[in-house]
Amino acid sequence: MNTIHWPEGYVPGFSDNFVSNEMIIPNLSVAEVWPFLNQPLLWPEYYKNSADVRFYNNGGPELENNLRFYFSTFGFPVESQVVEYVPPAGNEPARVAWHGWSGEENSPERLDVHHAWLLEDLPGNRVRILTQETQNGEPAKALAVTRPNPMLNGHQAWLDGLVSAALSASQ
Repeated sequence: MNTIHWPEGYVPGFSDNFVSNEMIIPNLSVAEVWPFLNQPLLWPEYYKNSADVRFYNNGGPELENNLRFYFSTFGFPVESQVVEYVPPAGNEPARVAWHGWSGEENSPERLDVHHAWLLEDLPGNRVRILTQETQNGEPAKALAVTRPNPMLNGHQAWLDGLVSAALSASQ
């Protein structure tokens, strides 16, 4: 199975916080899941921890390389820029990742994240959805020791909602 591509400064184990969530679902394909992930305006419909989505520079409604967008999640206003974008094609996994940030640079409130998704079709009519995020900054350090882990649980809710939306649409 494939893995996430990590930029320098965001490699798991060398960042302030890391979470990983994964699901393998039968009777679903990357092509059926991708539209729900690729359109941030749909996120609040199936993931209650996402709101206020908007795009900059006449971008959207679909993600693309270098696209700047905004959304709020976990109580943070998150400015974001897509840094990896590989839509589904052939047998290669689909990938999307963004750098997100909140707070003034060099302030104690600053949070920087790399949130990545990997979707791949597996033998036996299954799809694998992997989402991982690394974070840096004081808020990330606090999130890393919070139990229950809000990032782990929040991203699981995102995965559950994504899968539910794709399954509902495929029937």
